[in-house]
Amino acid sequence: MSDPTSCCPAVCAGGAYCDNCDLFLGLDGVHVTTVDRGVDLLTLTVESAMVPTGCPACGVVAESLGRRTVRLVDAPCFSTPVVLLWRKRRYRCREDLCEVVTFTEQDPDLARPRGLLTSRAARWAITQIRREHASVQGVARQLGVRWRTVWEAIKPILTTAADDETRFSGVSTLGVDEHVWHHVSTKPPEDGGRGPKELTGMVDLTVDEHGQVRARLLDLVQGRTKAAYADWLEARGSEFTAGVDVATLDPFQGYKSAIDDELADATAVLDAFHVVALGTKCVDEVRRRVQQDTTGHRGRKGDPLYGIQTILRAGAENLTDKQRGRIERAFAAHEAHDEVDLTWQAAQLLRSAYKTTDKPEGKKIAERIVASFPTCPIPEIARLGRTLRTWKEAFLAYFDTGATNGGTEAINGLIELHRRIARGLTNFENYRLRMLLIGGGLNL
Repeated sequence: MSDPTSCCPAVCAGGAYCDNCDLFLGLDGVHVTTVDRGVDLLTLTVESAMVPTGCPACGVVAESLGRRTVRLVDAPCFSTPVVLLWRKRRYRCREDLCEVVTFTEQDPDLARPRGLLTSRAARWAITQIRREHASVQGVARQLGVRWRTVWEAIKPILTTAADDETRFSGVSTLGVDEHVWHHVSTKPPEDGGRGPKELTGMVDLTVDEHGQVRARLLDLVQGRTKAAYADWLEARGSEFTAGVDVATLDPFQGYKSAIDDELADATAVLDAFHVVALGTKCVDEVRRRVQQDTTGHRGRKGDPLYGIQTILRAGAENLTDKQRGRIERAFAAHEAHDEVDLTWQAAQLLRSAYKTTDKPEGKKIAERIVASFPTCPIPEIARLGRTLRTWKEAFLAYFDTGATNGGTEAINGLIELHRRIARGLTNFENYRLRMLLIGGGLNL
């Protein structure tokens, strides 16, 4: 390292601070006294101007006791880690009866008490993680510190924001879905495990004044059960639950029961994506069954049904003429393939109910599906029909509300991305805070 020098000798030699250096630093009330530029570190010595200071307890003007230097890591500058050596002023209270004998200068805008990072560096780290999809380790590398140093600096900020109940206000459409947190033992934390593998996530799907779905993660709780969802709803209070008009979900009875118990006045809506996926699953199941019955083996290259397995999952409106021809030839190859043909048509009918722009017409198609599918001679379609009949009200509610769980799936995609970026998080609370940050659920 080079020897530290005055930041602007021509100005500072006379005892004045350099306005240009202070402007460059950009911290109100903090002045630069020296700058040291090394090969891979920029070090700035800073201090505040000497002004009369009152005791924080009694207000009596305190006596100066000199300074002590505190090392703080600041946000990077010019692709170089930055360290601030803050010459904090120390004081002694002159009031004999005051409980405070000595105290040290504090500046929350510069750094939190006993913090290792400046407040600016903590905000910068949060922005890098939230907006740039950076890992905590990557942020730590840019700051020139360890992972734990960064996380301990930003965790109190995230915790305070997560504890702010005002972030739950104004939610009129609520989505819920599960995702897999980890794939290891389900032992409870007290026994050395991480707890349940699956987590339940609640997402605000309210449409804002601009007609856009908010799609922000409200919370994550452990487990995929009725209790996990119901307990979270109960904890939010009656004001929150009374404001929810629509609740979207995938076809899981546990979540539906929680909605019935805690959101009795809300309309439950079965997610369109999951319903269409059930139809596509039927096509796959029938294709595999017929393939096995007619050939005695699983699909192989050259088998008609095996050759169209991928395009059978697509919407009919997206197929090219060549693909339609392949499907027709495969269905005509054997009379037993008529079952696959009928199942594919049933799945396309289910899809068409959601694709039509005329919601009343889509609802009529859905009502015909509920009435006809359960009696279909093909067992897979009949089973799908019974499922949709069980969920009839939530299935048809889509055509009255237009609500979907798509925003929830988008949040799940972000969660999966950051779980990979983080290379796994073993502590649930750290995982929850990290995902609330990237899911937009914190008021920061």
